[in-house]
Amino acid sequence: MADENRKLNVRCPECSSELVVDVATGEVLSHRKPKQPIAGGKDFDSLLKGLDDDKAHAEDVFQREVAALKDHDRLLEEKFREALRRAQEEPDDVRPPRPFDLD
Repeated sequence: MADENRKLNVRCPECSSELVVDVATGEVLSHRKPKQPIAGGKDFDSLLKGLDDDKAHAEDVFQREVAALKDHDRLLEEKFREALRRAQEEPDDVRPPRPFDLD
């Protein structure tokens, strides 16, 4: 009879919540979430400044990626023109071997 009234206190490793579980049935009797500090202990002005910094950083990264894409297109165009120029200057007079000729 004494074992049926026992309760087991368990701490969740995932969220650090405290659970009270009935030993006999295995049901959760109560669940208590851990107290978390509001906004990490920061005031509103510092949070707002952090938001502005993140926004500026995201804009900077975006502008760098746009510039890289424009430069990428230019580089591909230059490579194509150089390959085309080389192909026109050095035409292949020799035909590639046919698979039937290799026997």
